[in-house]
Amino acid sequence: MISTEGAEGGGDQPCFRLEPLNAHLSGKAGETHLLYGDTDATSKVSANGVQDIEDRILRITGYYGYYPGYSSHRREEGSESRADTPGSEASGEGTSYQTCANTVLKVLGGLLLVLCVSSSWVGTTQLVQLTFKSFSCPFFVSWFSTNWNILLFPLYYGGHVVTTRDKQTPIQKFRECSRLFGEDGMTLKLFLKRTAPFSILWTLTNYLYLLALRKLTATDVSALYCCHKAFVFLLSWIVLKDRFMGVRIVAAIMAITGIVMMAYADGFHGDSIIGVALAVGSASTSALYKVLFKMFLGSASLGEVAHFLSTMGVFNLIFISFIPLILYFTKVEHWGSLSSLPWGYLCGLAGLWLVFNILVNVGVVLTYPILISIGTLLSVPGNAAVDVLKHEVIFSVVRLAATCIICLGFLLLLLPEEWDSVTLRFLAAFADKKSEEHGEELTESSINTRSRSRANGTVSIPMA
Repeated sequence: MISTEGAEGGGDQPCFRLEPLNAHLSGKAGETHLLYGDTDATSKVSANGVQDIEDRILRITGYYGYYPGYSSHRREEGSESRADTPGSEASGEGTSYQTCANTVLKVLGGLLLVLCVSSSWVGTTQLVQLTFKSFSCPFFVSWFSTNWNILLFPLYYGGHVVTTRDKQTPIQKFRECSRLFGEDGMTLKLFLKRTAPFSILWTLTNYLYLLALRKLTATDVSALYCCHKAFVFLLSWIVLKDRFMGVRIVAAIMAITGIVMMAYADGFHGDSIIGVALAVGSASTSALYKVLFKMFLGSASLGEVAHFLSTMGVFNLIFISFIPLILYFTKVEHWGSLSSLPWGYLCGLAGLWLVFNILVNVGVVLTYPILISIGTLLSVPGNAAVDVLKHEVIFSVVRLAATCIICLGFLLLLLPEEWDSVTLRFLAAFADKKSEEHGEELTESSINTRSRSRANGTVSIPMA
């Protein structure tokens, strides 16, 4: 810096003398400290004085929010923010990694659950046919298996005790889950009003399904039962005023087409047409059960569903037990002494049916509901494999075509409601990506053309 001083003599010319930079800066810094009375608040002066120069410029220009040591304070904040950034990035990466891990575990658990659902339903269907060889009493089998639903709520409560810290007594948990029937809980009037129609539909669904298994193969019955998904859509559209979807109408038409082809396979006569009618009736009552459940009871938690199924088991044991007795005394379903019953088959069948109900209701809560539907669909090829390998069943071309059409319609019904908009967005993004790649290719080709032209000594003149 250049400094001007007065002459020591009266007429001497002014002279110029260089002063040390640090001395001047330290003096100015002292003036700043004295002016603002700042003791420790501001930062110390650095060796090159850059902080004080910035402070003076900010003070002279009247920067809003200025105070002595502002620049050093901003530097400290910047260093702190830079120090915090790697930690925040690491925490963000940890959160995203945990989210991805949870999603992967959920999908893997869902796939395992799909195999379990499919296997349990295949085992139930095949065991029913084995039971009918020595004990052909479908209503008794249905009644006996439904009684096992009473175990669902005790099993749920056992899982609640094991997995949660806040333990509740069985009575408290029962009252909490009873809110499905209303705010006042379950009364005798509500028990009869809400449980009776669902229990009747449940019994009809199982009974018609078992009757169909006496007429058709397990593959045909399981394929026809998959039509209940189409019936649920039609009833929901008509009764619940759900959103209309053209693709689901197509799926429903495909299901009806498969039913007609299955009935036509044996020429619309004999046991085939009766078996098809029974299987379609089972699918229809199942669809009506699901639509009425959604209409009157709405969405329910896992505990409420376990409570409701156990309640239906109690209703079945108390109020429907007279029907097997009537069928026994009228010789419609006659069996010998209780010791002669195939209790091994009956208990195995009822246990597999109970496992299937547990997996379906637990799987909807723990994983994606679409996977449970896929597990039910996979029972069709599972039963087909067992029928071909063990029972040596030969399927006609018409039956195979009908089964494939029904399964394809079932898959179309699994499409989400926004599938069309999602597909259009995907196609638009794919087209944009293609156009960008094409534009990049044109740019690269033009650059290569120009470079070759320059190398050859020619100049390309753009046309107006």
